[in-house]
This record gives sequence, structure tokens and C-alpha cells, in this order.
Amino acid sequence: MYEETTGAGHAGEKKNSCGQTPVSPKETAAGHLAALLTIFIWGTTFISTKVLLVDFQPVEILFFRFLLGSLALLIVCPRRMEHTSLKRELTFAAAGFCGVCLYYLLENVALTLTSASNVGVIISVSPFFTALLSRLFLKGEERLTAGFFAGFAAAMAGIALISLNGSALQLNPAGDLLALLAAFVWAIYSILTRKISGYGCSVILTTRRTFFYGLLFMLPVLLFSDSQGLAAANHLAEPVCLLNLLFLGLGASALCFVTWNFSVRILGAVQTCVYIYMVPVITIAASVLILKEPVTWMSAAGTLLTLAGLFLSQRRKA
Repeated sequence: MYEETTGAGHAGEKKNSCGQTPVSPKETAAGHLAALLTIFIWGTTFISTKVLLVDFQPVEILFFRFLLGSLALLIVCPRRMEHTSLKRELTFAAAGFCGVCLYYLLENVALTLTSASNVGVIISVSPFFTALLSRLFLKGEERLTAGFFAGFAAAMAGIALISLNGSALQLNPAGDLLALLAAFVWAIYSILTRKISGYGCSVILTTRRTFFYGLLFMLPVLLFSDSQGLAAANHLAEPVCLLNLLFLGLGASALCFVTWNFSVRILGAVQTCVYIYMVPVITIAASVLILKEPVTWMSAAGTLLTLAGLFLSQRRKA
């Protein structure tokens, strides 16, 4: 079921009922590579965040990184967005609220109430939420297969082995619930991004607009938090702080959100979101290579299970 495009699309180009144009195998490969690059960078951000938390509050790190990201995208693409409307702006605002502001705030608060292991496992439920929301709100998306659910089970088992790594699971209801809510919020962001990708606008422009609204929603939190204000800003002159913040702002925010949104446009919300399974694997690899942490049999087994889960989830129906 296809219809001719209007507005921002190319003349004569056809779109499906989701507003998406059919993609070539080359574009599909580019989508997978973009998702892998995104996850590789996001999987190493914990090192920079850990360094910055010595001098900054979590909300300050978020604000500075997305402000830097917005400025970078403005320099790369200074054009104004055209063909916008109130409905589209509300969608951008919702995406900014969910993916830039609320998700990270929920995750940070969850980390203060429960263990990082619990948060790592629970956040990885996001692809499952994305799949459910996709079936409810996105027309024309691929049907979920048995492979997706088998992959989800294998990946969650692997992530549990990586995150717990021999320690006992300790439930902390408040923190665990917030982590689960964060996973659900990211799933909403993925669905909104899929809808935005049908507008026919540049990925850089749509990402920049999403950042703008995310920063707006972040301002009240920043004002009413224990922010150190100018004292925190002074730390930006320190090379270590500046370099780590540049990595988070330019790499993990500007670049990664563009590549992630590009992948969602090409692959769809569900296929892109399953790459989240890889974050603990990348984190383990970074810990071994950079922090010189030892590899245990549980983390090795967990890595293999997670990779198997990703493979199963990405398999297409014959």
C-alpha cells in the first residue's frame, strides 16, 4: 500500500503507510553500521561521566553535553527547518522531553537508589517495550517473529550474567521501578523518532530540534537542583573536564543521536533498538581495555549470549 509523497520528499518518490520510502540493501547496511557506531560510543560514555561526576551534578553534565551537541549541529547545518506545523513541533517537543531530558534524569536518579547492575539489566528491556509500542502505534512495521522473542530472552540472560557477574541480585523497588520507567520512556522516544523520520527532513535538523526542546525541559530541573552554577562552569577550563565533556557533547550527543535517528529511519524503531543489547558488551570490553579489569567466565558467557540474542533478534523471516 503506497501513496505519492508530497512536501519535502522527492517528486514521484513513493512512501509506505508509515511515511517511509523503501530502502536499498546498501542503505540497510549503512543503518546497521550507524547503529553499531552509536552503541560503541554510548557503551564507553560511563568513563567520561564517572570523571565528570567528581566536579559536576548529573543534570549539569546533561545540560552541558546537549548544549554542546546543539551548537555542533547548528554549525554543521545552520539551515532553518521548513514545512513545520504545530503537530510536528509537539512531536519534536515530546521526543526532546522523552529522549533528551526524562530518560537520562530517570536513569541518573535510579542509579542513586539501586545498583548499576540492576539498572543495566532493566534498561535493556527497552527493545521489548519498543516492539510492543511499535505494534500499537506504527502502521506498516514488520511483524514480530519468534526469533525476536528468542533473541530477547537470550540477550536478557546474557546481560544479567554481565551485569551481576557473580554478585547476588538485590531488589530495590524504587530505583528498579525508575529504571523500568526509563526503559519505557526510551521506547517512546524511539517510536517518536520513527514518526519524525517520515517528515522527510534532514536527520541533523530533526535531531537539533529535538535537542532544543530537551534543553528547554531541562532548564527547570537545572534551576531547582543543587547546581553549583558558575563554580561548576569554572571546571570547564580544566583540560580533563573539557575533553570528557567534548566527548559527551560532540560524540555521544551530536554524532550519536544523528546516527541513531538515521538508523531508526532506515531500519525501523524495533530493529535499531535491539542494538541496545550490545551496550553492556561494549562496557565490558572498555573496562578490560581501558580500566584493566579482569575477564570472568560469567562476563564471557554473558557476552556470547548477548551477541546470540542480537543475531536472533535481527534475523528476518525467510
